[in-house]
Amino acid sequence: MRKLSFVFCGLFISALIMAQPFGIGHKQITFVDASRSNRSILTEIYYPSTTSGDNVPIANGQFPVIVFGHGFVMSWDAYKCFWDTLVPEGYILVFPRTEGSISPNHNEFGKDLKFLNEQMKNENTNPSSFFYQKVASKSSIMGHSMGGGSSFLAAASYTNFTTLVNFAAANTNPSSISAAQFVTVPLLMFAGENDGVAPPANHQIPMYDSCSSLCKTIVTIKGGGHCYFANYNFNCSFGESTTSPQPTITRDEQQRRVFYLLKPYLNYMLKNSSVDSVKFFNRLQNNSEYTYQRTCNITTNILTNNQLNKISVYPNPFKNSLKIKIDNNEKVSIEVYNILGEKVNELVTNTNEIHLNTENWTSGIYFIKVNTFYFKVIKE
Repeated sequence: MRKLSFVFCGLFISALIMAQPFGIGHKQITFVDASRSNRSILTEIYYPSTTSGDNVPIANGQFPVIVFGHGFVMSWDAYKCFWDTLVPEGYILVFPRTEGSISPNHNEFGKDLKFLNEQMKNENTNPSSFFYQKVASKSSIMGHSMGGGSSFLAAASYTNFTTLVNFAAANTNPSSISAAQFVTVPLLMFAGENDGVAPPANHQIPMYDSCSSLCKTIVTIKGGGHCYFANYNFNCSFGESTTSPQPTITRDEQQRRVFYLLKPYLNYMLKNSSVDSVKFFNRLQNNSEYTYQRTCNITTNILTNNQLNKISVYPNPFKNSLKIKIDNNEKVSIEVYNILGEKVNELVTNTNEIHLNTENWTSGIYFIKVNTFYFKVIKE
């Protein structure tokens, strides 16, 4: 009995240690893009580690990469809130320090974001790299303000990453609004309701409307401003102080609202967490601190089983199979979409009971369309 107690305590302590957040390691690397006349890209990288500090060993595991573009005349260190929040959760954050002048080249900055996304994937397969076998296959390109607009330039006709996320994205030259029509990866945009620097009506909303993503979401933070997505930066704050309207919530509150949605979204998109897919969806729908628009090829009202007597979809949640029972023998069309709006199955039948094999489906939220009616179901 005493031996079992020691074993239990050992397992408990091991589990507790594994559950602890990672430390924050930091490394500066200058990458060279040979395809652009050996362009040098000074880059700040923050990564999960066992102890915090510069050039400390990276933690065990493979971690999704987030490449983040800074705002106009802002530096990477204005985004400490992002690496402080996300690195302990198991993400590598990559910040290019290029195009920080008063006359930045937005097109080159977009190419830097795309290049670093590819470069970090290459680091994973390079035995001499510090990040060898430490980089997961999924990644995100992000950006704030100018970096947000440039993230659309990076993502135009480019799909070797998982999701595009940006904050108060500002229209660029060349136009990120025009570039958005060539973006097809899933998109999550954040806007500040009281952004006087890059007003949503002139910047984020046109980008969102133009975007060709299969699934796209724009979240507007009530009372939120432009610069409050980042830590304090004199240039950004001074510029914002001359605009109207002004934010009516604090910087800390705005960032709390961002990470309340961003963390489960990234955990679902980049780590395949089914629990976080449900959490993101529920938080998005049931919070008065935001307004949002979401387009995922699903425009019909979602009905529960109790609202439709003639059709049943069960069990819910489900595991390896899903049944659809129809109270007649009429021909019906059935389509299945995942939370990204991608069609994963379809059939036409006049059978009144259909069995779907879902063993190979990934965990998460699905929408079952039976003729014109939708049912939301969850695979565990």
